[in-house]
Amino acid sequence: MQGGRIGGMVGPSWKGAMMLKGYSKTEMRASRSTSTGMLFDIKRFAMHDGPGIRTTAFFKGCPLSCTWCHNPESQRPEAELLHRAARCTGCGACVGACPESAVHLEAGRPITDREQCTACGACVSACPAEAREIVGTVWTAEALIGELAKDSLFFEQSGGGVTLSGGEPLGQPAFCVTVLRSCHERGIHTALDTCGYAEEDALAQAAEYADLILYDLKLMDDERHRRSTGVSNARILSNLERLDRWGKRIWIRVPLIPGTNDDEENLATLGRFVHKLKGIERLQVLPYHRGGEEKATGLGRTVTVHAGIEPERAAEAADRAMDILREHMSIPVSKGG
Repeated sequence: MQGGRIGGMVGPSWKGAMMLKGYSKTEMRASRSTSTGMLFDIKRFAMHDGPGIRTTAFFKGCPLSCTWCHNPESQRPEAELLHRAARCTGCGACVGACPESAVHLEAGRPITDREQCTACGACVSACPAEAREIVGTVWTAEALIGELAKDSLFFEQSGGGVTLSGGEPLGQPAFCVTVLRSCHERGIHTALDTCGYAEEDALAQAAEYADLILYDLKLMDDERHRRSTGVSNARILSNLERLDRWGKRIWIRVPLIPGTNDDEENLATLGRFVHKLKGIERLQVLPYHRGGEEKATGLGRTVTVHAGIEPERAAEAADRAMDILREHMSIPVSKGG
């Protein structure tokens, strides 16, 4: 999910730290800021993040490390350098521009030492091919709300609104709640797209101002969930049950990864779990796509272990998954967000 970067920010280097990943107390306090937050993208005219035409704000940082993540730039809470190799001409301008001497040429291609890189953006400004980009920008709440509200006419005409996605919006709980509340007070429909791995208090405060919850479910077996995402699913499942008890409108989203969570055991268990809840309006199966592979390389990370899954296989797996889920639940099941 990519869109244009938009103005109104206060700088690229602040770290919006996740509370659940062991960052320092100073960083944790920063993540609770009501006035500033770290985003990595804003997408206008989004059609798959809730009803109607929507504007989606993507929060940076996520407590999960899903092996299939198609937005790997969303995982870490700090600003990062993204290098788009296909655009690079190998001119070397970035080497001389870097104040940390973190870039050198190797076989005519720039190599960045990620330990030395501070994501200052000097190499980005110097690159004539626009092959380098800083992913992660700090927004003030006032500027972000003003930017989102510019699309109010489209929201009113289409029954759309604002969606907070990520990464994980609840990793920056106070900022997330501030934005949701302000949109809610302006009469803008709000949706919260969450992995569900958050503290109960943060979830409760955000849910108060979210008209719709888009809730990810991936793997029902706790050990399998840990292997694929890095965390237990116990908090995720209990938070979903809480939202249901609180009477929230919920759409379930299942990222479907062939060979990881498309087996009948996982899907049947998931279907039975969802079926017993009262507030689930629909379930969406999201076929795997390979959009994250190039970005992972550009961030200096190992390409996902799921690389190579072709669209045809992903679509077929999604169709099978929908048939299995329909056997175990009565709510509408569809493909795609």
